[in-house]
This record gives sequence, structure tokens and C-alpha cells, in this order.
Amino acid sequence: MGRATDRRGVQRIDLDAAADGRASVRRQDTLAVEEPLEIRVGPGGPGRRKPLAVTMRTPGDDLDLAIGFLLTEGLIRSTDDVHTAQLCAGAETPNTYNVVDVVLAPGVPEPVTDVSRNFYTTSSCGVCGKASIDSVRTRSRFAPADDPLVVPAGTLADLPDRLRAAQRAFDRTGGLHAAGLFTAAGELVALREDVGRHNAVDKVIGWAVRERRLPLAGHVLLVSGRASFELTQKAWMAGVPLLAAVSAPSTLAVELADEAGMTLVGFLRGRTMNVYTGAHRVRDTD
Repeated sequence: MGRATDRRGVQRIDLDAAADGRASVRRQDTLAVEEPLEIRVGPGGPGRRKPLAVTMRTPGDDLDLAIGFLLTEGLIRSTDDVHTAQLCAGAETPNTYNVVDVVLAPGVPEPVTDVSRNFYTTSSCGVCGKASIDSVRTRSRFAPADDPLVVPAGTLADLPDRLRAAQRAFDRTGGLHAAGLFTAAGELVALREDVGRHNAVDKVIGWAVRERRLPLAGHVLLVSGRASFELTQKAWMAGVPLLAAVSAPSTLAVELADEAGMTLVGFLRGRTMNVYTGAHRVRDTD
């Protein structure tokens, strides 16, 4: 299993210290690890499962990442659709176990890939290989519009600090995104970090799938970056009624959240926030 962080030597330059003759020093720096993960999926029996996706991720919680990816892409519906999921040896030397092998339960259709549904992803964009918006507008079996969740604005305002306080790997690297699942009262239920925003969300959702917690009714999903179409879709697939981001949403994210009946909050910083859809779920008094 690969490490989430690594140490490298760097030349540190501090122009403010030049007067003391210390403008340049050699030191160790901690970096976030980025490695490929291949997800293989297929029925049971002898033989090797077919590669479905390769994503650039930070090692750790790889089974959650694979299961969350399959759920948010609409390829499985629950943990019952998975017979086994395990880390496997890859081709690297030394081996870093950058392969997850998923055996589908009997009767679950095997994924079919083609040029219009290319699952190669990067740490920055999980839908760059998709041919069109129509191919990624996966329909969820959950209805966030029916969720009665209401959260005080003051509770939402406290969530970024709670997320940040739990980001242990970010403290060492400054280079990881985070996704946190919270209750309506602001209690942190699950947190995952990754170089990819979409991977962090898939890891949280995969954890919820494996814990049989879907749909995530009555919960808030907070992401440390912007709210994209892709992250909104993943939240919808898991039945999340409220998605919040510390940065901006995209136009497609707002349109999809509105279509799904989700609440979408952006620019959640300090004591201010923008509520783009579903404002009835945010109570503007503590």
C-alpha cells in the first residue's frame, strides 16, 4: 500500500531573510502522493476482471474510492451489488497495490465501455474523458427534493473550520482536497482527503455504501474546493440533500442541483455564504 505523503529535499528561498544571509537554505518538504489506481470490474469466476477506470489519486481508502466511483457512475446500486472488492498486485516494482479488483454479485450487469464513455480520469477532473454532458447525467434512484432537512446558517458557517481541523494530511502537505459528511447538527461523520476533489467525494460515498448508510438523507456534504457539475451529480447519486463548497459553483452544478431538488451552497467562508438552490433548507437565524 502506497503512502499518502512523501518527503523530498527542496531549496527554500526567503527573500525577507536575505539581510541575515539566510535567503536560501536546503530543507525537507512533505508532498501529497499522487499515483494511478486501476479499477477492474467484472463477474466472478476464473480470469481477470476487465479494467474499467484509471484515476490519479492519493493512496488510502482505495476500496471506498472504487465502490464510491461505481455507485456515483450508476454501475451499482448498493453494497449488495458487490460480491468482493480487494486490492491486488499491479505491474509495478516494487508493488504499490495500485489495482482494485471488484467482483460483481450474481445478476449485476457487467459494465460496457466504449469511446463515448471513457473512464480515464485525472486528479483534477473526473469527467474530462466523457463525450458529452448527456453521457454523465446519470439519474439517481434517490429524491433529495423530498428531504425535510433544515440547517441553521450558523451551523453551516462552522463546518469549514471543523473540516479543516480534521485534515491531518493537509496540515503536512498543503496539497490535498477534502470532503466531509456532516449531520444536520454539524457533527462530522466521515472525512476523506485526496489530491482529486472527485476522489475525496467518492471515498466518502464509498464508505457510506459499505456502511449501508444510503441514502444520505439528513446530511450535509462539504467539499474544500469548488462545486462542479460532477460533484453535484455524485451527491445526488448518494441522496445528499445539501452540498456546500468553500468556493464557487459552476452553472451546470447549479442547474443540476435545482433539477435534483438539492440545496447548493457556495462561497462558504467565515460568516457568509451564497445559497444558489434550495434556500428553504438554510435557516438564516441561529
